[in-house]
Order: sequence, then C-alpha cells, then structure tokens
Amino acid sequence: MTRVHILATGGTIAGIGPSQVDPAYRAGGLSVDVLVDAVPGLRDVATLTGEQFSQVGSQDMRDDLWLALAARVNTLFSADEADGVVVTHGTDTAEETGYFLHLVVKSEKPVVLTGSMRPATALSADGPLNLFNAVSVAADPHARGRGTIVAVNDDLHSARDVTKSSTTDVQAFVSPGPGLLGTASYGRIRYFRHPTHVHTRATEFSVDGRYSLPRVDILYAHANMPADLVRASVALGAQGIVIAGMGNGNVPAGVAHALTDAAGAGIAVVRSSRVGSGDVGRNIEVDDDGLGLVASDQLNPQKSRVLLQLCLAHGLQGRSLQDAFYRY
Repeated sequence: MTRVHILATGGTIAGIGPSQVDPAYRAGGLSVDVLVDAVPGLRDVATLTGEQFSQVGSQDMRDDLWLALAARVNTLFSADEADGVVVTHGTDTAEETGYFLHLVVKSEKPVVLTGSMRPATALSADGPLNLFNAVSVAADPHARGRGTIVAVNDDLHSARDVTKSSTTDVQAFVSPGPGLLGTASYGRIRYFRHPTHVHTRATEFSVDGRYSLPRVDILYAHANMPADLVRASVALGAQGIVIAGMGNGNVPAGVAHALTDAAGAGIAVVRSSRVGSGDVGRNIEVDDDGLGLVASDQLNPQKSRVLLQLCLAHGLQGRSLQDAFYRY
C-alpha cells in the first residue's frame, strides 16, 4: 500500500470544546493518534505513520515553524520514507502554509493540507471526513505533480489559489478565478485541472539551512489611510511591505508618496488588494514603473507576503520581483 505520513500541527481539527454544542473550544488539544483513530477505515486507505509536529492554533503559525515543516516534508521525501504527506492544520492560515509548501517542497509527491471548521468534539465534526479524503488524495498517484493541495469539505484546491472566505461556515474555502483543482468524496477523487503556475521542484526557492525569513509587513489600505503607517513599518525594520490596497491595489496619494520613498530606500513594495478576487494589474492607476512598485497579479495580500519573503531571502530585486509574481 501507498505510504502516507501525517504531520499534525494542531488547529481546530484537533480542538476540544466543553460540549458537543458549545462553539467555544481550545485548538490543537488532541494528538495525531487520536485524530487517526477517530476515522473509520483510514488505515485501509494507506500505510499510515504520523507525528505530532506542533500543537498550535494556526493564528500562531510562524516563519520558523514554516521552515521546519518544509524541511521535514523534504526529508521524508528525499529519504523515501513516504509517498505522500498530509498536514493537519488550522484554517486561519492554511492558505499561507499551503502556499509556502507549494513553493519550497522539492518533490512531485503530493502534500495535502487539511483541517476543519468544527472542533473534534463538536456535533457533526467535519474533521474526520476531511482527514479521510486528504489521506486518500495523498495516496493517489494522480495527485503527483500538482503541488500542495488543500482538501476540505469534499473540495480540492491548489494551495496557490485557495483562500478562506467565511469565519464560521463549514464551506469556508474557495478558489476565486481559477476554480477547484478537483473533488474528493469519501475517498473518490476527481481532478479538473493542473496548477498553471510554477511550483515545487521547478521553483528557485530552497529552505535548506534556513532558520528565518525577512520581515514583510502587510498594511491594510482604507479611506483616509495615514502615510505614517508606511514610515513606521520601515522604521521597525521591514524589508518588504505588502499593501492590501483598495480596488486594483490603490492607495491614497500621501501613502503612494511614502511607498515611493520606501522603495527608493531599498524596501520591496508590493501592491495587492483587499478585494476578495481579481487581478492587480501593473501600471493601471498607479505608475509602478515610475514609483518602483510591484503588482501582485493574482495573489492576495497574505500570499503576496509569503512569496515576497522567499524572493527577498533569495536575493531577488527590481524587475525580477515582478517576474516572480507573474511566474509563481
């Protein structure tokens, strides 16, 4: 049977609540063994191994945990200890962790990230079936070469495209624009497409020997946004700034001037959008060429931050940064 290794990081899928119908809970309270044992038939899908990588709510995911997680996945694959990996994870930052792994895992073997919107102790908990489907996908040879896949609520998303769109609904994840990668229903899998952007082995990014990433801040744009937020970010040591801009990545004139000053001082500045879907185009309403800014293309602010951190860590600058946002 196919060998699937589960890396448990915590999250709601391992959450414990005071009762089956109480919305309050503590994330990451259950171990990987408890999660596996709660899913009937899971050990019939693949030869399973697992480890408790961390036990945190995903709001507490950090750069060092990302780097260690990616290094562990790469080790499992390079040592031929697994044919696929499942990462159980909280939903708050699942899209960021997924996209990070999508860019730095150096194997065509599948990495499948899953979680849940309801804690394990809840009435009609969604975690067990999500885990069953995730293991099924990780064990499927047709999942190879698709990068990191996020498997939730019977849907399969490319980690590059997926985003969380609801705070509480079980159907919380969407892939605006490109759409689903496929579906998984009780282990029956259908694929609709392959990812269209470069990932995994084809990227220039490596986590080997790396224990930190450059600081990149996200600033949320709004009406009457003060420019001193930009200056504060620079003063506090940010090497990059991502703007969650209005509309097509727009910012007030005063903020644009501050961003221009930051870019002139060597700070990488990326314009993304606070809008839930659509592209941010270069040189549309903002003179990116003249101001020295980067347009995020299809990446939302949180994923723009992930990519920018990796770009800065690998010495990309100038036009190479813009090319990276088109490429990845």
